[in-house]
Amino acid sequence: MMNPIIIIGAGLAGWTTAREFRKLDATTPVVMITADGGDFYAKPTLSNAFAQKKAPDQLVVTPAAKMAETQNITLMAHTRVTSFDPYVKTVTLDKDGVVSSLDFSSLVLATGAQAIRIPVAGDAAEKILSVNSLDDFTAFYGALKSACSQHNDCLKSYENNSYTGNKNVASGPVNIVILGAGLIGCEFANDLINAGYQVSVVDPASRPLAALLPETASEQLRESLENLGVQWHFGTTALSVNKAAEKAESAFEVTLANGQTIPADVVLSAIGLRADTRLAVAAGLACERGIQVDAALQTSAPNVYALGDSAQYASAGNTTLPYVMPIMNAARALAQTLAGQKTDVVFPIMPVAVKTPALPLMIAPPKLGSQGRWTSTEPNVWLFNSEQNAVIGFVLAGAQTSKRAEMVKLLQQAI
Repeated sequence: MMNPIIIIGAGLAGWTTAREFRKLDATTPVVMITADGGDFYAKPTLSNAFAQKKAPDQLVVTPAAKMAETQNITLMAHTRVTSFDPYVKTVTLDKDGVVSSLDFSSLVLATGAQAIRIPVAGDAAEKILSVNSLDDFTAFYGALKSACSQHNDCLKSYENNSYTGNKNVASGPVNIVILGAGLIGCEFANDLINAGYQVSVVDPASRPLAALLPETASEQLRESLENLGVQWHFGTTALSVNKAAEKAESAFEVTLANGQTIPADVVLSAIGLRADTRLAVAAGLACERGIQVDAALQTSAPNVYALGDSAQYASAGNTTLPYVMPIMNAARALAQTLAGQKTDVVFPIMPVAVKTPALPLMIAPPKLGSQGRWTSTEPNVWLFNSEQNAVIGFVLAGAQTSKRAEMVKLLQQAI
């Protein structure tokens, strides 16, 4: 019997690769190895689950066992890959302390990304949470429910209007401090403020989504979320998170570099993501910002491929693409290659929708390092013009997001 194709990771990249491969090859054995349970869910829903009034288990689209059965693959859940040898073509596994190894014919690294964490002092610094997976969201959800039980005025509409409160606990809403005003931080801020929480956002930049938006668009987003009640703390960072005094209204105190102190019941770090290259680096693969792959998604080792948040794509200007559409395109191309037809991935123009209902945004940012300037051609439309005056990026806000297709055609003219 031939050695299987092994996929490390059961996120969107891993499952989509398996599904696309099965459309082409129904019999070659496929083994998926994941440290979590392997349930299939849409990661973008994690930052707007409260608006949908969904608990963690309700975010699961298809349970792991059903996915494995449907795709005819062997799923090794709650199993950690400790290392792999790209030339002997083996992976080493650890499940509940039992170490084993497995041979492969081809290996797919769909290891995703890790949440970036900045050093923070204080006796409650370990209580800072990040949300980068369903397990992370489950922990975050649990922390919010626990905080909610300590407040009278808390999410009355969220839990089917059944919250009755505790007369012996603090009054006022639950305070959430979000570290980071990037895409994920803004999405969570919008979602949580609409769910009835008090939200404060801390960022060293001077405005939200500063790396992606022109200044006027960024200011519109700031104002739109501020009108909902979001409190901004720009130009500073969190220095420490400490337990609050015994009879304080909130559980923690977040001290900022500017000297200000913010009460918090839950602290969420949304600084950003970094490609998880740990296994690849240990195996000697070429890595920079991510695992370097060529146009056919092969790493520096033969028969070892990478895609998703962990990959650094040569065909996209040697950069990472941590969004859904790049994963879908990469998985389709990789499936062809795994099935015996080497296929280069071709990335189309892929605008990103920012889930901030206070100000819906559609962004097609220029490539990193592009020289040029933003101009506004009409209300809520911004174009990024290169030094040669070609349109190489755009931002649409509000109702103008309906012009997505028109703007994509405009960008295609510059290619």
